[in-house]
Amino acid sequence: MSGPLAGAGLLIVDKDGGMTSHDVVARCRKLMRTRKIGHAGTLDPMATGVLVLGVERATKMLGLLALTTKEYTATIRLGVSTTTDDAEGEELTRADASGCTDAEIAAGIAVLTGEIAQVPATVSAIKVDGKRAYARHREGEQVELAARPVTVSRFEVLARRDVESCVDLDVVVECSSGTYVRALARDLGAGLGVGGHLTALRRTRVGPFTLDHARTLDELADDPRVSLDIDEVARIAFPHRTIDDAEAENLRHGRWLEPIGMAGVYAAIDPAGRAIALLQESGRRAASVMVVRPSNL
Repeated sequence: MSGPLAGAGLLIVDKDGGMTSHDVVARCRKLMRTRKIGHAGTLDPMATGVLVLGVERATKMLGLLALTTKEYTATIRLGVSTTTDDAEGEELTRADASGCTDAEIAAGIAVLTGEIAQVPATVSAIKVDGKRAYARHREGEQVELAARPVTVSRFEVLARRDVESCVDLDVVVECSSGTYVRALARDLGAGLGVGGHLTALRRTRVGPFTLDHARTLDELADDPRVSLDIDEVARIAFPHRTIDDAEAENLRHGRWLEPIGMAGVYAAIDPAGRAIALLQESGRRAASVMVVRPSNL
């Protein structure tokens, strides 16, 4: 793609462990030689896997992307609870989990599957009176977070390993945005009466974007370009309708189109396969929520 939209699109990064999402953004800004990079949701420093970044004009798409479902592989250790519900926290309790049967574990997982009310991890990024919960936790405050509704559509054990008095479970989790996998580990351990925490977490999918789309920062350094250009993003991440050149010109000048009965935000694609705008229908109008190619671009 040439012209003003050259370089605009999404970077799908396979994040290394030990880095914050902001570290990844800072590194990508240097690699891509632009300040206009933002992320569509963060990933814990301990976690690896899919992190979605917008570059240049595609940053305006980030808030419109339907990234409501996510998939993870993780390892849960039963028998030890920690202050952070993961391996980076201090040990709170220790119990012998070796007596936990597969049937008991399956029953505990069943309770945590479906539409549930989940108390987020104490060290989450949720704001409490304007301040992040993890910042309050670091300062020694007791943080009480309210339970919130989340959906866990899949929570399945892939493998079990008995390690001395602990039990390690390799699991796969498919869930809605806002679900904390380490809170699932905590609650599974609590339900079994032995405590639990997360020792590994890898995000394998965010919305339609998977590890197949992703590159590591080292791979990106060798070939610094977006994973998907802005037109590919429009086609993959949104439903779309095809428009003619006259309709494209109307949208480029800020005018609206006749609705066709499509729900939610969708892309308007011109005969050349270019994304012209993202539209949403209301009443008798299909109006732009973002013009990808305005007339002055």
